[in-house]
Amino acid sequence: MYLHVPFCRRLCWFCACRTQGTATAKPVDAYVETLKAELKLLRRALPAGVKLSRLHWGGGTPTLLAPDMMSRLIDAIRETADFADHAEFSVEIDPNEIDAARLDVLAAGGMNRASIGVQDFDPQIQEAIGRPQGYDVTRHAVEMIRERGVASLNTDILFGLPHQTRARITETVQKLLSFAPDRVALYGYAHVPWMAKRQQMIPSDMLPTPQERLDLFETARRLFVWDGYAEIGIDHFAAPGDGLAIAQKTGKLRRNFQGYTDDTSEVLIGLGASSISRFPQGYAQNAPSTSAYTAAIRDGRFSTSRGHTFKGEDKLRGRLIEALMCDFRIDANEIVADYGVSREWLFRIFRDTNAAFDNLLEVTEDGLYLPEKTRPLTRMIARAFDAYDLSKAGHSSAI
Repeated sequence: MYLHVPFCRRLCWFCACRTQGTATAKPVDAYVETLKAELKLLRRALPAGVKLSRLHWGGGTPTLLAPDMMSRLIDAIRETADFADHAEFSVEIDPNEIDAARLDVLAAGGMNRASIGVQDFDPQIQEAIGRPQGYDVTRHAVEMIRERGVASLNTDILFGLPHQTRARITETVQKLLSFAPDRVALYGYAHVPWMAKRQQMIPSDMLPTPQERLDLFETARRLFVWDGYAEIGIDHFAAPGDGLAIAQKTGKLRRNFQGYTDDTSEVLIGLGASSISRFPQGYAQNAPSTSAYTAAIRDGRFSTSRGHTFKGEDKLRGRLIEALMCDFRIDANEIVADYGVSREWLFRIFRDTNAAFDNLLEVTEDGLYLPEKTRPLTRMIARAFDAYDLSKAGHSSAI
């Protein structure tokens, strides 16, 4: 289950997430009541005996919720479905919007994984992206999380930010490693001002070139690897005992719209404005507008505004894309056995894709493999298998 809280006290310029600013608690409290009403609708729709294996609060800023709001929401979730044994409850935590009282409620409610967005610790970079968050503030948040026995810590940083240099990203990574995070996401900043209007505050001439982006990524990547982290897919790193590292070793690594995961559930239910749900039959998205979402729920119905039903080759192509993103390879024997397609058809796609990328990929009798030098292009290569790719639409940098 994914639960979206769209509110932020301040809007960071780099962010392209579905968020909205608020200066008071009133709209946040009303939103929590709407979430509770949506949970009641869900409870009536779920089959008996359903167990909740993963719960994630994202945003926005979930820790903007006051302690009593958090308690009410946790109670409503527990009334909706029982938690499975060893269930994971993770929350995105803003170090600027967290205190002991909130953490006490979350820990008592079962939070066992915390996620902190760092982006970069350099003050000049933080000013350029509208995200003030000092190292000491972040360190204090981590200490409070650890003190409450929260077992796992996720962090994420960005490369490709304005004013970012190899020296500056090195300093940020070294500070980040002092927290001993269990997982790190190293995302490339996606500059899409035509979609996220607030990014217009970041002039494009302040951004690194494509080659500089590659250098920044490689600098950070090496530091994580040297510190003993396992490389997970295209942009994640995990401590050896973390679930992602174990999933990668055992061939069970998965990827959904939230990123890499070791969760093998076929159902992900999204709650809140703009949330996306995934079912074996396809996808469904709630109304992006908070007002439209609220109106639907108050009317006693789900706020689904659009969706996609899997048809034809959708599931097959999804599997091919996920295999490349997770494992950098596609096992032809597995695909033929699981989907009943002919090897001739599959290898024709492999050869066509390889030709489109100047024969830099490897096509063997076992399938398709991405050599190390091609992995910065994994997103672009995987896109070749997407029947719905909007080639004429604007895209952020692939690197």
